[in-house]
Amino acid sequence: MDVLVVGAGPTGLALAAQLRAFGARFRIVDRAPGPVRESRALAVQPRTLEALAGFGVTDDLVARGSPALRLRLHLPRREVRLPLFDTGLAGTAYPFLLFLSQAETEHVLGAHLRARGVPVERGTALAGLRRRGPYADCLLRGADGREETLRARYVAGCDGAHSAVRDLAGIGFEGRAYPQTFLLADLEVDGLEPGAVHTYLSGAGVLFFFPLGAPAGWRILAMRPPGAPDAEVTLPLLQRIADRYTAGRARLRDPVWTTAFRIHDRGAARYRAGPCFLAGDAAHIHSPAGAQGMNTGIQDALNLGWKLALVCRGAAPEELLETYEAERAPVGRAVRRLTDLAFTFATGRGPAARFARTRLAPLLAPLVPRTAAVRRPVFRRVAELAVHYRRGPLATTGPRPPARGPRAGDRLPDLPRGLQARTAAPAWHLLLAGPPHRWPDARLAPVLDGRTDLIAVHRLGDRGPWPDTAHGLVRPDGYLGYVAGGADLAGLGAYADRWILPAEEMD
Repeated sequence: MDVLVVGAGPTGLALAAQLRAFGARFRIVDRAPGPVRESRALAVQPRTLEALAGFGVTDDLVARGSPALRLRLHLPRREVRLPLFDTGLAGTAYPFLLFLSQAETEHVLGAHLRARGVPVERGTALAGLRRRGPYADCLLRGADGREETLRARYVAGCDGAHSAVRDLAGIGFEGRAYPQTFLLADLEVDGLEPGAVHTYLSGAGVLFFFPLGAPAGWRILAMRPPGAPDAEVTLPLLQRIADRYTAGRARLRDPVWTTAFRIHDRGAARYRAGPCFLAGDAAHIHSPAGAQGMNTGIQDALNLGWKLALVCRGAAPEELLETYEAERAPVGRAVRRLTDLAFTFATGRGPAARFARTRLAPLLAPLVPRTAAVRRPVFRRVAELAVHYRRGPLATTGPRPPARGPRAGDRLPDLPRGLQARTAAPAWHLLLAGPPHRWPDARLAPVLDGRTDLIAVHRLGDRGPWPDTAHGLVRPDGYLGYVAGGADLAGLGAYADRWILPAEEMD
């Protein structure tokens, strides 16, 4: 067995989909008896929609979800209507935040796997793990108590904040818990403008209403008031909180799911220990600010999956796996910093946080629509389109790099429109921009020798992402590994020799 995927939430399902696309031998198990029914994570970012499009599931996700394009910010003595993602999202086919319950996201990914003959083994827990040379012997225990020992070359821990893989691999999980308790519910709400995110700020904190669609029309997220008992989350309690922020304008009804929870900010000390890897909540947990958690986990999985699969096929060197932590750990740390800052602003009870919410926010919010230059980088970061690996070990800039256009380590933009769809197949993709006569087959032959099943070639003419003759190699996860100007492919050949093993070198 190449890979054992532990955990069948969005991260594990995305990893399984990519392993399947690349022909890896794997199993996916989850200790829960069935898929989640609660909504949990509720938003899919543009970059995640792009990344999942190659599996053919994004159209289904969009059809099931609710694209939100505006925010109504309710402030003391003022209400401001703000656009969501109205700038900075050029180069994507999905310039919106999609509100969709985690249960629906998992359903779509699970259906994709079932259609390809991949079962999710529910009610199966990882009960033990021992290294045996380059392999891991994994003890699996079913709900009926039956045990099985499985030998896997690699184990992917996608099993959440209480990860068994992380614990059995001896990886620390460092950080802290926030003091507040939060209340969450999916329900119906009367009195709110549909299709918008409603945020209420006050000195006491923040209240959110998110348009959800299913399993209910809205999600409410609120802090438990000081002095409120730690008892069951009830509709009367939620209504009292809503009344405090909305002056009774929002009427809550028909809850389908409620819960109370604490928020943690923690990160794994390492993303790898021997044959064990961590992704998603097993590697990092943080506040839900900015809807980053599930999205970051899915993108962890899609960074890791192709690397595991190609190494297992003998199509890449073992060293490729070392690039996973080098690329994704900085992203995880950045997300934790971003969400901690936003969370502290929204919930802090100190004088500075209260002053920011009650005094500064009402003064500055009306100026936001006129500050596109400020919003643009913020929106791109929240949408996760700004994630790049320029400083990572897989990013190499060749001779005479183009002055404009994406650089090595950048996400390949969907410019011209449809470029991402052309490069969605499970392979490396060689982009050749410039006149066709600059790219004869003979010039490509040394790079493609023994790699024709691993590298797809795209002659783009003047429709490439760079204005002049240039070439770039797109990784299987949609990021550029190599970029150079001109038509000399010597540097590209050296890059391919380093990371893409020809057929004669495969085991």
